[in-house]
Amino acid sequence: MLSFMSAKEAAEKWDISQRRVAILCSEKRIDGAMMVGNMWIIPSTAEKPIDKRTVRYEKTKTITLKPFVKWVGGKSQLVDEIEKMLPADGKKVLTKYAEPMVGGGALFFNILSKYDFEELYISDINAELINAYKAVKDDVNNLITKLNEMQMTFLPMDENGRKYFYYSVREKFNSTVLSAETATEKAAQFVFLNKTCFNGLYRVNRKGQFNVPMGAYKNPTICDDENLRNIHEALQNVTIVCGDYSLSKSFIDKDTFVYLDPPYRPISETSAFTSYNSESFDDNEQIRLAQFIDEINKLGAKIVLSNSDPKNVNEEDNFFDDLYRNYKINRVEANRAINSKGDKRGKINELLICN
Repeated sequence: MLSFMSAKEAAEKWDISQRRVAILCSEKRIDGAMMVGNMWIIPSTAEKPIDKRTVRYEKTKTITLKPFVKWVGGKSQLVDEIEKMLPADGKKVLTKYAEPMVGGGALFFNILSKYDFEELYISDINAELINAYKAVKDDVNNLITKLNEMQMTFLPMDENGRKYFYYSVREKFNSTVLSAETATEKAAQFVFLNKTCFNGLYRVNRKGQFNVPMGAYKNPTICDDENLRNIHEALQNVTIVCGDYSLSKSFIDKDTFVYLDPPYRPISETSAFTSYNSESFDDNEQIRLAQFIDEINKLGAKIVLSNSDPKNVNEEDNFFDDLYRNYKINRVEANRAINSKGDKRGKINELLICN
């Protein structure tokens, strides 16, 4: 007489998640599996199917997604190095992705373009940034309409006209309270300011008001409707949260790849010129983040963290070497994007820390 096992028993036997077993059953890839009531049962003699996801997950995506905002400190130039840290399939296939300090999302959009993670989670403490992500996900048509209107108004103007328009939008952005009714309007203002302000900075004063001056771009792309629509489709399977990175702990488990990109520790006085929000991310915050990383490391997650390398300016500064002494610390070369002194721009080392 043929005997059966539950999806939970199969998951334990094959060392995969119960969710993955259910997916394999629904895809008819387990011979003899059948639904009884609301649960799958599987012949006890069934063998674990060969996972179709080969060579670093399954690269089935064909659309290239780009960040829809510019972001100082963005990781576009480090994406290839970080991507190498995704575990190879022969050892472990991860089914979940979390980026709890998403910023402009250079790595996140690369991941969305290439890999089929079953569950994805992004968050950020910047409420205006997260509102923009949610607007792209939930109200992209209205967002595109508003951005196109701003683009068609702004681009034909002379410099004085552009300045008047820019600072008018900035004033409206700062004086409008974010709510369900104003969400898409504020998202459009946020994207417009990001595309036309100096160096794509997001900086606020002590009152939390955006205070970056206008940049000097001749023909900025304020509305890339094709990319926005592609992102809209890709975000439908993504959980988007506004809040502290620690909230992601409820999502993270042993099947999760986690990338954390905190505000970098300043390596010089001139590099600490910007405030991401009205609260500073000082050394105490770096230490709190390290404690969080210890917590999710115990959960079995695969973790990658990026940060500045203080040894660029002081070989004796072992802050991160001491803080992450139990992890692998990789020093990789990157271009310094912004410095107040032109002769200080160029190649420096950044840290990629992983477990």
